[in-house]
Amino acid sequence: MTTVNLTEETFAETINGSPIVLVDFWAAWCGPCRNFAPVYEKASEENADIVFAKVDTEAEQGLAGAFSITSIPTLMAIRDGVVLYSQAGALPQEALANLITAVRDVNMEEVRSAIVADEA
Repeated sequence: MTTVNLTEETFAETINGSPIVLVDFWAAWCGPCRNFAPVYEKASEENADIVFAKVDTEAEQGLAGAFSITSIPTLMAIRDGVVLYSQAGALPQEALANLITAVRDVNMEEVRSAIVADEA
């Protein structure tokens, strides 16, 4: 699967309509972002069950601000609408593969229970 570009208009629909979404916050002028792009694209081709999305922080400053993105690239992993991971920095291929495995392996019932407990 190729990556999809997210905008403020498509973000919620994409997140709510897909069990797992990885979001790469990037900008065209960012060298590390350009270096990470082929790694991200390759992972998207190897994991067709996951939505690999990109947010151009220059064009979508509102989205970048909503998630307090201060450094790019920043990779965010969202499962069932819950942000499980958000970290600045380009990941090497093996680290990205490990992250994908970890996101798949998360027990979401435990996560939801922890969220409810934190809100109480």
